[in-house]
Amino acid sequence: MGRPANPLTKFDKASSSPDTTGILQFVWYWSMFSQLISKPCWGTFKEQKGTSIPSTSDSKQNETASMAMEINNNNNSNNNNNNNNNNVNDDVNPPKERSKKPSLKVFSLAELKTVTREFGTFLGEGVFGEVFKGWLNDKTYAPSTSHGVGIPVAVKKSKFPHSCQGLKEWKAEVKFLANLSHPNLVELLGFCWEENQFLLVYEYMTNGSLEKYIFTRAFEALEWRIRLKIAIGAARGLAFLHSLEKPVIYRDFKTSNILLDEAYNAKLSDFGLAKFGPVDGKSHVTTRVMGTHGYAAPEYVATVLLKGHLRVKSTTDDCILTGYLYVKSDVYGFGVVMLEMLTGRRAIDEFRPEEEIELVKWAGPYLKERKRLKKIMDPRLADQYPMEGAWQAAELITKCLQYDRKNRPSMEEVLESLENINAIPLKHPK
Repeated sequence: MGRPANPLTKFDKASSSPDTTGILQFVWYWSMFSQLISKPCWGTFKEQKGTSIPSTSDSKQNETASMAMEINNNNNSNNNNNNNNNNVNDDVNPPKERSKKPSLKVFSLAELKTVTREFGTFLGEGVFGEVFKGWLNDKTYAPSTSHGVGIPVAVKKSKFPHSCQGLKEWKAEVKFLANLSHPNLVELLGFCWEENQFLLVYEYMTNGSLEKYIFTRAFEALEWRIRLKIAIGAARGLAFLHSLEKPVIYRDFKTSNILLDEAYNAKLSDFGLAKFGPVDGKSHVTTRVMGTHGYAAPEYVATVLLKGHLRVKSTTDDCILTGYLYVKSDVYGFGVVMLEMLTGRRAIDEFRPEEEIELVKWAGPYLKERKRLKKIMDPRLADQYPMEGAWQAAELITKCLQYDRKNRPSMEEVLESLENINAIPLKHPK
């Protein structure tokens, strides 16, 4: 089994020319230093020589309470105006599917230790932290009195208690998920920020992430119809985010962030890297490049630095200073995931032959020829799919992966295409 794609967390020195390497290093180090002195992460750092920064537990509690009050006030306002928002892409997100966003619960660390039985049932982990299963009272959201009684929840516990970046992502996720409600977005139930730990409490998704079903042979292969159902659900989630009055760019669309319930309904999770999209007629937002190598759109990782004097193109794991992020950058990531679902291969797999490591490059020519398409189809599908449906899926993937973002479809158009593909009768390929 191939190694999963790595997050973009390192500056790519090898990608710059000998003449510009020193300048780029200086710019990067200056940027990191500036962030440290301009955005201190109070209460989360300790000096190495035993002298700790003065405690700010009171300030932290005040900020936590302030966050909860702000979020829940916004939710009440949004619920009161719910009937006025039904014109936002009703075909993608019918009003009847919308539910009022309940107030978030602020948990104490002691409560979450009880909920998870001292973080005993491990579910998995990601860049941000580890995830554990727990149980809440279904009426009060208090810790369940008995393990296995009440409603199951997933508790994400940070593994970077001294990281400003981790805290920033945690805050972003709380604020995005607290104010967004859609059947294809995972529901956030509450949060905790205490003792240099920050935690999130989500609804529990029985079948876990899509990643394990596509790439792990220990799990039963997903049928064609199930794969389409998951793709359609994920597309609805992205289309909803893009259709908001102030669009949200998800920025980290990948198989491990698509969670599945007991019926394989897909929900997007992990909004730590989400970003509000451009407004006031602007085409893009400029932001530090973050995400996962192999899924990021070319316009996002090929960026002009220093007002056009330097240009760096990313080909390996990296963290470039700024990237141009568009709503259609998400469409590219969706195309990569669709390709993974079609082929059963990872976006980046360093255990494969050199020419097959980057899935998009390797599979591109096969996607454009109907006669060659079958050669890259996931063998675990066992020919149980309509060839016409597979071909239309390949055409859609090709459109999503266009180098020029302007040539990519919108997520509403992607969703329509997927529903048309799903309507094709299931037949054996000829």
